[in-house]
Amino acid sequence: MRKLVSSGSHLEEPIGFSRACRLGQNIAVAGTAPIANGKTVFIGNVYEQTKYCLEISLKAIEEAGGSIEDVIRTRIMLTNIEEWEQAAKAHGELFSTQRPACTFVEVKGFIDPEWLVETEIDAVVSE
Repeated sequence: MRKLVSSGSHLEEPIGFSRACRLGQNIAVAGTAPIANGKTVFIGNVYEQTKYCLEISLKAIEEAGGSIEDVIRTRIMLTNIEEWEQAAKAHGELFSTQRPACTFVEVKGFIDPEWLVETEIDAVVSE
């Protein structure tokens, strides 16, 4: 069983991606940026951008038939690793109980320079 979850972006088809893809019990959520209605949100605020990205991803996991309890790995990509504690605070508020494997990395930049963070999540749905 393969299920695709759309982000609603007009770029999905030309680029060839989905917000999330479920194959069997596995759900992979694509890199998620802090975008609402085509605009960057929470400009300049790593904490709020991280929280928003994770919430978008969790919604996609739910749409694919999973839940927060199924999350096994998160990746937090930041343009300034010195702000990791703000991203970690947002992550901890959502995942303090589940405690998935988590990686924080610094990247050179994103498509939009107003994005301070992008996130990815992997989940395995319990039977």
